[in-house]
Amino acid sequence: MVKVTMLARVMDGLPLAEGLDDGRDVQDVEYYKQQIKALFKNLSKGQNDPSRMSVESGPYIFHYIIEGPVCYLTMCDRAYPKKLAFQYLEDLKNEFERVNGNQIETAARPYAFIKFDTFIQRTKKLYQDTRTQRNISKLNDELYEVHQIMTRNVQEVLGVGEKLDQVSQMSSRLTSESRIYADKAKDLNRQALIRKWAPVAIVIGVVVLLFWVKKKIW
Repeated sequence: MVKVTMLARVMDGLPLAEGLDDGRDVQDVEYYKQQIKALFKNLSKGQNDPSRMSVESGPYIFHYIIEGPVCYLTMCDRAYPKKLAFQYLEDLKNEFERVNGNQIETAARPYAFIKFDTFIQRTKKLYQDTRTQRNISKLNDELYEVHQIMTRNVQEVLGVGEKLDQVSQMSSRLTSESRIYADKAKDLNRQALIRKWAPVAIVIGVVVLLFWVKKKIW
């Protein structure tokens, strides 16, 4: 079955869209998503990677195609037919280019095309059951061949000696650092508010005190 779907810009690895409901039944789904992002980063280095490839990772396999400035990637069970996975990506590519083709190069923030999730979810449902007549016909389509698409291991693709647990540790470290930064930012904002309003509070307190004293005297 199709588990996760992500789209990214090739030149810088910027995430463009993602299936928002993806991976709910995948244990350690964030770990695999970090692998996908590492793959995108690797592709952005421009090392003449194939435009179509399958990358094995544990019980799953990543299939991707690169068309123009975009990489379309899906993570599936290993048993899921390779031909269906690539036809699924072709459907996403055709629609994404039709709807967003002239905005891809100028996208400045991650997930700028998050609304594309609607099409991802609708299309994914069509490909989930490999036994439907529609998908059986696609599997029997001799005009669409995937035998020559290379299959490699994710460790090999990400680089010799690069351990995948380092990718996971880096993600955890970045998450921890971002939390620390957020806490520090809150403290700084709190201190700034105190410095700004403390003199006002003191003046008001003095005025109230003088008013009270004056009232007591009279």
